[in-house]
Amino acid sequence: MASSALAQTAATAPARPASAKSAAAAKADLLPFKATEKTLANGLKIIVVPTGFPNIVSLQIPVQTGSRNEVEPGKSGFAHFFEHMMFRGTKAYPPEQYQEIITKAGARQNAYTSDDLTNYHTTFAKDDLETVLKVEADRFQHLDYPEDAFKTESRAVLGEYNKNSANPVSKLFEVMRDSAYTTHTYKHTTMGFIKDIEDMPNQYAYSKLFFDRWYRPERTTIIIAGDVEPQQAIALVEKYWSKWQRGKQQAAVAAEPAPHGPVYSHVAWPTPTLPWVAVGFHAPAFSVQNKDQAALATLLSLSFGRTSPLYQRLVQNEQKVDQLFDMTPERVDPTLAVLGARVKNIDDAVYVRDAILKTVAQLRTTPVSEKDLADAKSAEKYGLIRSLDNTEQIAGTLASFVHFDRSYATINQYYRLIDSLTPADLQAAAQKYLTDERMVVTTLSHAAMPAAIADTPALASYLPAASNAKFDVLVQKSALPQIRYKLLFAAGSAQDPQGKEGLAALTAAMMASGGSSERKIDEINQALFPLAGSFSQQTDKEMTTFTGSIHKDSWNQFSQIALPQLLSPGFREDDFRRLKDAQKNALLLDLKDNNEEEFAKERLQTNIYAGTPYGHPVLGTLAGIEAITLDDVKQFWKSAYAQGAVKVGISGDVSDAMTASLTQALAQLPAGPGLNPTAKPVGRKPQGLEVEIIEKNTRATAISFGLPIEVTRTHADFPALWLVKTWLGEHRASNSYLYQRIREIRGMNYGDYAYIEAFPRGMYQFFPSPNLGRKAQLFEIWIRPVAPENAHFALRVALTELNKLVENGLTQEQFETTRGYLMKNVFVMTSTQDQQLGYALDSQWYGTPEFTKLMRDGLSTLTVADVNRAIKQHLSAQNLSVVMVAKDAAGLKDKLVSDAFSPIKYDGNKPQSLLDEDKVIGAMKLNLKPEAVKVTPAAQAFAR
Repeated sequence: MASSALAQTAATAPARPASAKSAAAAKADLLPFKATEKTLANGLKIIVVPTGFPNIVSLQIPVQTGSRNEVEPGKSGFAHFFEHMMFRGTKAYPPEQYQEIITKAGARQNAYTSDDLTNYHTTFAKDDLETVLKVEADRFQHLDYPEDAFKTESRAVLGEYNKNSANPVSKLFEVMRDSAYTTHTYKHTTMGFIKDIEDMPNQYAYSKLFFDRWYRPERTTIIIAGDVEPQQAIALVEKYWSKWQRGKQQAAVAAEPAPHGPVYSHVAWPTPTLPWVAVGFHAPAFSVQNKDQAALATLLSLSFGRTSPLYQRLVQNEQKVDQLFDMTPERVDPTLAVLGARVKNIDDAVYVRDAILKTVAQLRTTPVSEKDLADAKSAEKYGLIRSLDNTEQIAGTLASFVHFDRSYATINQYYRLIDSLTPADLQAAAQKYLTDERMVVTTLSHAAMPAAIADTPALASYLPAASNAKFDVLVQKSALPQIRYKLLFAAGSAQDPQGKEGLAALTAAMMASGGSSERKIDEINQALFPLAGSFSQQTDKEMTTFTGSIHKDSWNQFSQIALPQLLSPGFREDDFRRLKDAQKNALLLDLKDNNEEEFAKERLQTNIYAGTPYGHPVLGTLAGIEAITLDDVKQFWKSAYAQGAVKVGISGDVSDAMTASLTQALAQLPAGPGLNPTAKPVGRKPQGLEVEIIEKNTRATAISFGLPIEVTRTHADFPALWLVKTWLGEHRASNSYLYQRIREIRGMNYGDYAYIEAFPRGMYQFFPSPNLGRKAQLFEIWIRPVAPENAHFALRVALTELNKLVENGLTQEQFETTRGYLMKNVFVMTSTQDQQLGYALDSQWYGTPEFTKLMRDGLSTLTVADVNRAIKQHLSAQNLSVVMVAKDAAGLKDKLVSDAFSPIKYDGNKPQSLLDEDKVIGAMKLNLKPEAVKVTPAAQAFAR
């Protein structure tokens, strides 16, 4: 309110454009118009806004009086009632004459009352500006009505209350405000308490007092917008409004004391209706300087609006709610921010309330992302601008902001304040205002609500309990801006329950590809796309690893999108069916039907470890996958992905805040040690050769053979056997021995390799992936597919070369050359960010030194004698399990069992020495008995 001195100064000064400010500030204004403002000596404020729309003028008269100003007990609802009385005419213009003038102007006219203002608005042809200003000035200064008209109108107001009473939301808000406030006049709604409305016919004398008290020029603004010339419009206002007399200072509205919630109240609705759950919080007053109200309004809109994860969850996905809204009113005094939901089934009322409160609790601890905030600012700004497509809308919007300080600048200042908001501002507002003490919960229903709804849990109860879990985070600090973290859980297919083989893999897939409770997977993928972020999983026998990768600039946003998939999974039935089908297809099609090589390698693993937890593929078996239910996945998640089961690593340009936020998030994992560890599996060592031929319609024959070994990275002979496999058949290396003897010299296939650790997906990679640690391993030779007529010979030549190795060992030259290669190659195979972090975590799991140190230290002290001893101790060319995938399984079995000579033909000329060697190899006796060679139809493999 302007003081008298200020008003006198304004009266003597010429009207000035409101846009007299810096060019930068003007550019940031929401409203681009050049407004002219003037305050008359009596305190009346004039704002004239040419809008550029022709022929039309909109007159808005916001008065700074609303239900807030109904300070006397028993007088609630009077501001709204008086809005009605303002249309009851004057001596100069009785109601009929007044209405005739308005009609003749072709005007559209109405008024509304809120907590803080009453606004009278008329839109009409510009030619009638003086007439409308004249009659409006008369009713604001000389309103006159008889007592009978007053009583008649009071009954109309009661009728309006009765009309509104049919809407349960009106009653919900009425009860919520009544329970929320003890002192402030926001305790009652604009309509007022029913007992006061019913007594209004007896308040004729008070109505005169109310008009005299509040309808005064120092509380009123005249807004004239449209096709108007500012100076002429101001002159007309001065002509008809300048004699309006100021009022007296009025009693201040009593301040509300600090709340002591939470407060709960219930409305028992008399007729059938869907139940409502509303959660309110005592919220800050409107301000263009203090960020609190703008920050809280923006935060709640983001978190409960139509694009929010909670809306998508409750309304679209779970369909437990058909309406979800947020409301943070812009009010003169501290108000109530309200979150409301209409619930489809009353049994879900507690669930919905808890979903709202959990979201609120998380807002206190987790900042919104920069992108989400930027999107919210943009939507708020451009959504309002989109609505300003006519003079009346512009003027009306202006009135809703002008009433605070009677200034054109208010709306532009407010939206500049919104533009300045940061995620920290929003979180600070949440921490200040979204508290238990400020909480007001109100429900409405026809049937009885669940009893639990009456007890409002503390917000802290919706957050993870303070955890004693200490995450020993492995940090690999570097200058790389890309942040990568790995979460390695001691849970893998070895823990698949019997009959549910594949459960570990399917659970991990649900965590990485099934969405979170708040976001479906397509929404997550869409959100991650512009960030170039990824969140993936890898499951093996003993471990499941989740890997997140994101640029450091997007860390906070990425964490809010990706990690909830693991911490709060979506567990949607449609995702479960989709991923279950995908896992079956991966087993049946990708592994068995489309890839003989990986098929043979996987079959060899399961044959050697049959009867142990390693005795089925990580993907599971067909029967096992079929038997898995969504409840199985939920239980495995709860049991396996526990705080005590995870090893954490993070690399890149990592800040302490990133590490802290990651461990804080992981505290949401279920408490406990995780699954019980499995015993070390013992593989079956064949006595002689044992062969399984998988009968499959295939063009070539794939061969894998091997035996179990006790050597893992914890064994002293690991560096020695690593050197042996490298010399014999380094993966995808053309200088290895087997490659030279089978592919290079004879041209039989694409390559031939040896392993002492499992190497799944080897045909797609040059180096093995990290995080495939196992308690037991196997020595394996992989003969890539050969022509069917050469399959028998291929097996013989591979066994011949292996036997030479076992019998003769390596020479000093072979040893030194291979060791020299490995001393350097160990850096190559661990060169990527993912490899370095992954191998470091593997070393923690094994309890060994860092991998490159383990290998280089071990290799540096190794001798050729150590290597040759390890060969004889751990390897064999006679006692082996063999898997061959072939079309003519019966014919191949006959050849193997009969020990028939296996010739080989070449397209080109070969040295006689090679041809002579081939004759010896082709006649090599395998000494296979019929019972040692088994034929299995491909359809039966991994069936159960």
